[in-house]
Amino acid sequence: MRIALSFIFIVLLWATTPLAIKWSADGSSFIFGVTARMCIGMVCLIFMLLLMRQRLVWHSKAKQTYFAIAVQIYGAMMAVYWSAQFIPSGWISVIFGLTPFITAVLSALWLGERSLSWDKLLAYTLGLTGLAIMFHSALHISYTTALGVLGVLLSTFLQSFSAVWVKLIHAQLPAITQVTGGMLFALPFYIASWWFIDGTLPATLPVNAALSILYLGLIATPIGFALYYYILTHLPATSVALITLVSPVLALLLGHYLNKEALTLEIVTGTGLILCALVMQSFAGQMKRLRG
Repeated sequence: MRIALSFIFIVLLWATTPLAIKWSADGSSFIFGVTARMCIGMVCLIFMLLLMRQRLVWHSKAKQTYFAIAVQIYGAMMAVYWSAQFIPSGWISVIFGLTPFITAVLSALWLGERSLSWDKLLAYTLGLTGLAIMFHSALHISYTTALGVLGVLLSTFLQSFSAVWVKLIHAQLPAITQVTGGMLFALPFYIASWWFIDGTLPATLPVNAALSILYLGLIATPIGFALYYYILTHLPATSVALITLVSPVLALLLGHYLNKEALTLEIVTGTGLILCALVMQSFAGQMKRLRG
C-alpha cells in the first residue's frame, strides 16, 4: 500500500511541479523564485539528514559526485526556470519526457552501455519527431517561445548528463547524502546569481507565488526526491518509467484548466509521439525477452 501511495504521489508531484515553477515567478523574478526554493530545500534536506542519522562524507569520489549533482541542481533547474517564462507549463513535463532517450544515448557513448538497438533508435526518432512538432508550434507563437523550448531541452540534457556522470563516478553514496551534498555545492551559485541578476526582495508576493515556492521547497525538493528513490528500490524500472508516461498528460491538462494554456492539435500530436516513443523505449526490451 505504501509503495502504491508513493507512486501516485510522485506522479502528482511531477505533474504539478511545472505549473508551480511558472507560478513561483509571479510578482518577482524567476531567479528569486528558484533561489528561494533551493534555500528552503537546503534546510529541509539538512533536517532529513539529521533525522536519518546520516552524515556528509568528503572523500574524492564524494566531492566529484556532489559537483556532478550540482550540475543538475543548478544548471538544469536554472534553465527550466528561465524557460518557464516563455512556454506553457505543460510543455515542460512533455519535453522532460525525453530524459530517458538522452540518458540512453549518453550512457552508450560514455559508459559503453548497449542502449542503441534498432527498436530504441526507432523510439528516439519518434521522440525527436514529436519534439520537432512542438518546436514548430512554438515558432508559430513567438521567437521567445521557441527559445523556451530550447531552454527546457538544455535542462533535460544537463539532467541526463549529471545522472550519467554520477553513475560513472560510482561513489555508492546514499541518495539523501548525494542530493544534500549537491545542494551545498549548488546553493552558493544560486545566491550569487540572484545577487548579480536581480538582487532585490519583492515587497509582496501573490498568494499563488508564495504557496508555489513553499510547495517546491518543502515538498518537491526533499520529499519528492526521497520518495522517488524509495519506489525505485521497490519497483522494476519499467514500472517506474510509467511516471514519465502519465505525468506529461496530467501536466498539460492542469496547465489548460488552471492556467488557461492552449491545447492545439500540434501540441497534442507532438505529445502523443513523445509518449509513444517512451512506451517503445520502456517496454520494447521487456517484450523481446518475453518472446525469447
